[in-house]
Amino acid sequence: MTARIRLVEITSANRDAVTAVRVLPAQERFVASVEKSFEHAAQHPEANPWFRAAYAGDEPVGFVMLSWNVTPGPGVLGPYFLWRLLVGAGHQGRGHGTAILGEVVALLRAEGATELLTSCVPGEGTPEPFYRAFGFVPTGEVDEDGETVLRLDLAARP
Repeated sequence: MTARIRLVEITSANRDAVTAVRVLPAQERFVASVEKSFEHAAQHPEANPWFRAAYAGDEPVGFVMLSWNVTPGPGVLGPYFLWRLLVGAGHQGRGHGTAILGEVVALLRAEGATELLTSCVPGEGTPEPFYRAFGFVPTGEVDEDGETVLRLDLAARP
C-alpha cells in the first residue's frame, strides 16, 4: 500500500520543521540535507528550483526538489530533473518515497512533461535500486559530479 502524502509549499511557518527532517547518517553521502538544498537552490536560479515538503498527516516526513521546465545546458539536466528526494530517518520503509514520486509524476504529467531525469551517487547503499524499482532506467550517462543519470518515461509509468 502506498502512503498518503501531500506536497506542501515551504513557508516561514513550516521551514524549521521541514529543515529538521534528516536521513539516516549512512545516507548523508548520497543526499544533501534540506538546508543544503535551499542553499543549492539559491546558488543555481538558472535551474529553476521547485521544492516542496512532503507531509504525512500534519507531519513533514520528506522533501523533494526539482529543476522545473528548464532548458538543458552545462550543469543543468532537464527539462525536468529530480534534484533532491529525501525521506526522514524515522519515516523510511513506509512507502513515503514512492508516494512522493507518485505525486511528482502526477504534477509533471499535468504540465505535459514526458520524462523525468535524476542522478545518484554510485556505491554501496546508493538509492539507485529504489529509483529503478520505481521505473527509472540508466541513460548510460554520468554527470559532471560522477553520478549515474537515470530517466523515467512518464508515459510508461502507470
